[in-house]
Amino acid sequence: MTTNPQPRSTPMRGTLTCLAAVLLLSGCGATVEEADNRARKVTVQRCGEDIEYTTPRRAVVYEAGSADKMFVLGLGDHVHGYVMPPANPPVSESPWAQEYARVKFLSDDLLNRELVVDAEADFVVAGWGSGFSDKRGITPEILDGLGIQSFMHTESCFNYPGFPQRTTPFEGLYTDLDRLGRIFGAEERAGQVVQGFRQRVDAVKAQVGTERPPVFLYDSGTDQPFTAGRQVPPNDIISLAGGRNVFERLDARWTQVSWEAVVQGRPEVIIILDYGDKPAQEKINFLKTLPATKNLPAVVNNRFFVLDYNEGISGPRNIDGLEKFAAYLRGLRP
Repeated sequence: MTTNPQPRSTPMRGTLTCLAAVLLLSGCGATVEEADNRARKVTVQRCGEDIEYTTPRRAVVYEAGSADKMFVLGLGDHVHGYVMPPANPPVSESPWAQEYARVKFLSDDLLNRELVVDAEADFVVAGWGSGFSDKRGITPEILDGLGIQSFMHTESCFNYPGFPQRTTPFEGLYTDLDRLGRIFGAEERAGQVVQGFRQRVDAVKAQVGTERPPVFLYDSGTDQPFTAGRQVPPNDIISLAGGRNVFERLDARWTQVSWEAVVQGRPEVIIILDYGDKPAQEKINFLKTLPATKNLPAVVNNRFFVLDYNEGISGPRNIDGLEKFAAYLRGLRP
């Protein structure tokens, strides 16, 4: 829960307070240290742009990926509130459910400037195109003009106007944790978290088989399917687990393709991205009845894997999704 910083004392008031209570000298020292921490400045990249940050105290986070990155680093006290569109799974199902309960639920709408201003935010965490948007009038540049700091998921930066930055999605996750750690003075914690994630990924890679079955991720869509290109976490989840994304050559994030292209990929496994507006089973039933897909190997053999929405967007739960999908693929081996 965000706390309002205590007003700094004048030099005379601070001196008299300490002289009047010698036994509390260590407390006066702690107050100075906290004040210094509030004034701490550090230069960190936001996508490809160098930005000077002052330690935030009232962060607004958009969707669980943003919140989870803060919570996994132990930065819940710096979070004022979260914005969670209704399609997202309930926060009560989150590994950080207790952290969510301590901060304010601000809206189930899309991220917008008025919401951020009304919340008196000094820091906003979101992705480019998934939170920040030219069309909706909330961009890092606009927030800069309002004196509100912002942070973008590195995974979303590859087509950010003016300052694109390319990386693989999992490396983008590690980069975000490192950068947030530096902004908040939590570098040691960030290093430990990233090291732990890398070790878990290495453990998965050590068990990958020689076969790499083709995999199609189905997000949504009936006339045309919406799927994952190479620039979003499911591509890394699939490849690191031992599969091959049939759309791994698409230099895109979440994108629309054709059913003909899906059929050409001959997926042996289909990942269903599960979120609130349509149950995963409805999507599976649709693929089983659609003439274009009902004879695909994955459908005929009933090889469907359900990936939670928050395991598929950039965030700490990507590692959970990887481990679960890798275990699923291992279970398919002869």
